[in-house]
Amino acid sequence: QVQLVESGGGLVQIGGSLKLSCAASGTISRIYDMTWYRQAPGKPREFIATLPTGGTTQYAESVKGRFSISGDSAKNTIYLQMNGLKPEDTAVYLCNTRVNQGEDGLVPYWGQGTQVTVSS
Repeated sequence: QVQLVESGGGLVQIGGSLKLSCAASGTISRIYDMTWYRQAPGKPREFIATLPTGGTTQYAESVKGRFSISGDSAKNTIYLQMNGLKPEDTAVYLCNTRVNQGEDGLVPYWGQGTQVTVSS
């Protein structure tokens, strides 16, 4: 019912910057929140940042002060501005949204991910 497409990943040097985008489309009743996660090979999926509707942003301690999440409600799109990138930031970055669908409650949707690689 909802599709998410991430873009903006790539190869960047240590200390560099990237801006990721996540665009939502399809049948959307009401978006409750949108969240960025990441997953590196051999490691569990990690929460990065969330932007709840009408709420305050939250960040993982590992990215606090370096990453910034923002949104454009008219375009159903969120962004992740990443500065001061480190090798440990290398991962597939995934977008998630939870949509309030009445009796079904909050229904989660995931994108396919975009690769971020930080090289020395």
